[in-house]
Amino acid sequence: MKVVKFGGSSLSSGQQLEKVFQIVMSDPERKVVVVSAPGKRSSDDIKVTDLLIECAEQCLQGADWSGPLKAVIARYKDIAEELSLSSEVIDEISEDLFNRLNGDQRNSDRFIDLLKASGEDNNAKLVAAYFRKMGVQASYINPKEAGLLVSDEPGNAQALPEAYENLFELRHQPGILIFPGFFGYSKEGDVYTFSRSGSDITGSILANALKADLYENFTDVDAVYSVNPFIVNSPKEIKELTYREMRELSYAGFSVLHDEALVPAFRAGIPVQVKNTNNPGAPGTKIVAERDNTNGPVIGIASDQGFCSIYVSKYLMNREIGFGRRLLGILEDFGLSYEHTPSGIDDVSVILRENQFDEQTEQKIISRIKNELNADEVKFEHSLALIMVVGEGMRHNVGTMAKASKALAKAEVNIEMINQGSSEVSMMFGVKVVDEKRAVKALYDEFFAAVPV
Repeated sequence: MKVVKFGGSSLSSGQQLEKVFQIVMSDPERKVVVVSAPGKRSSDDIKVTDLLIECAEQCLQGADWSGPLKAVIARYKDIAEELSLSSEVIDEISEDLFNRLNGDQRNSDRFIDLLKASGEDNNAKLVAAYFRKMGVQASYINPKEAGLLVSDEPGNAQALPEAYENLFELRHQPGILIFPGFFGYSKEGDVYTFSRSGSDITGSILANALKADLYENFTDVDAVYSVNPFIVNSPKEIKELTYREMRELSYAGFSVLHDEALVPAFRAGIPVQVKNTNNPGAPGTKIVAERDNTNGPVIGIASDQGFCSIYVSKYLMNREIGFGRRLLGILEDFGLSYEHTPSGIDDVSVILRENQFDEQTEQKIISRIKNELNADEVKFEHSLALIMVVGEGMRHNVGTMAKASKALAKAEVNIEMINQGSSEVSMMFGVKVVDEKRAVKALYDEFFAAVPV
């Protein structure tokens, strides 16, 4: 049995939905279909999820929310008319949206989650209606009735352990099951969403719970590429990589697959296949527990912007018990999470996403670190990009760091910081945002110019 998930671009129009139907019907093992909300039809289009967020925010502010609501309903109506579906499904979707808008607004984050989740939920109803119109036994599955229980964390829900036992019962249902992605229900019966692009997570949870043989994730690219194709022209496709490699690349900027989506599949040992809805015959990329390291030490290079570092220096820091704990405790007091902490004997840098705080908070942090930790120097470095060089083969290859550093030096890129993961599957370079693309190109040329992937 296969669990198959389709992203927003794969469900953006009636024409795309026809492709989805053909893909599902071409393989009888595809029993469970996880759907996203309709995505962009063109580069200047708006995703249904973004319209729903706008609608929710307007509602909370007491402003006129009719504009974004009409746009949402129009998107579903266009798809339904393309597929010659009856108006009943649009009436059902419209009623559902109005009911949500008239729901409890006392908790704004929960209210936004309720509206956001309707994108996937209503699209699953529409997709199921289309499959039935085509003469196929298909059912819309309500996540609440199926038992997808999650933690009550708006925008960051986590599946509870009992959810997996509940969802296993879906194996006994006949026909094709259409399951909305992106959200679940708390034990109190409230809707909570996973982090953005969380339909990937739903698919992985279902693959684990149903003990599937394969989790297929259909998107709009033929494969996972070794580097961002918007930075390097025609990069090499990756045929196979490990869960750990994919998670590192996803975290560092690869948008093909949500970085949290691999965890449930990984725990159950279920391989993940990334494929293209618009070119289903392409082999795609397979994500597995282990692979042969025949392509060289590096499998991919990813980069992401929006980081800053807090540099803290203090003589004999290494002798001071509890210094790191107290430093991170100050950040915790401000509700900040950190990404990396490269360090030396007398200094440490803490890497954070800089959208977490403003200039006023920055000054408060500097003051507290100086006063409470008696630091000799404290400074923020803004506008950083992190570049992640990833590959299981690095553990068994000498000189990878030297080659990377030499390539960046040749490209005249100044390295702000270096951090190698303890797993030895990745190494991270911090550079200025203005140097990001030049750095990525230099590393790609160094590791992939003549190496098959």
